[in-house]
Amino acid sequence: METTTLRERKKAQTRTSLWRTAISLFVEHGYDNVSITQIAAAADVSKMTFFNYFPSKEELVVGPMAEHTEELAETVRTRAPGESPVDALHRHFLDGLSRRDPVTGLCDKPEVLAVQRLIHETPALMHRALVILYSAEEALAKELGPGFRAQAAAAMITGARNTLVLENTARLLAGETSDTVYSIAVQNANEAFELLRSGL
Repeated sequence: METTTLRERKKAQTRTSLWRTAISLFVEHGYDNVSITQIAAAADVSKMTFFNYFPSKEELVVGPMAEHTEELAETVRTRAPGESPVDALHRHFLDGLSRRDPVTGLCDKPEVLAVQRLIHETPALMHRALVILYSAEEALAKELGPGFRAQAAAAMITGARNTLVLENTARLLAGETSDTVYSIAVQNANEAFELLRSGL
C-alpha cells in the first residue's frame, strides 16, 4: 500500500511539474513556439514521459476543462426533490463563485489566469475549449430530456453561463481581483438565471 501511494505521489508530482513547466514556457515564448520536446527537456523528462501524461500540448492546457464536461448534467441529475434544473444550476454557479472555482471564471491565481490568457490568445486552444463547452451542452440536453425543447433549453442555459464566465474572466485578465469582482459576478449570475426562469 505504501509503495503504491509513493508511486502515485511521484506520478502526480511529475504531472504537475510538466504542466507548470509547459505553462511557463508558453507564457514566455508563445504557445506555438514551444515544442513538446522543449517542454520535456525543461522538465527533465523524456518526450515519451510527456505523452504518458498528456496526449498533446492542447490537452495539457485545456484538459482540466474536459474534466467538467458532465458537471452541469450531474448538477441537474442530483438536484434536491422539487428543485428545478435552473434553480439547481443557479445554486451550483453561486457556490462556485464563493469558492473561486476556476470554471466560473472567478479565480485570480496566477497559473489559472495564465491558462485563461493562453486560451483566449491561441486559436487552436480556443477551438478546443469551444468543443468542450459544446460537449457540456450536449450532456445537459440529454439530462433535461429528449427532443428539441431540451436542446434549446440546454443551449440557453449554457449560453448564459458561458457569458457569465467570460465576463468574470475578462475582468480578471484586465487586472481586477476576484474579491473585487465577486459581488458583481453574483449580481450578474442572479440576473442571468432570473432571465432564464422568466423565459426572457
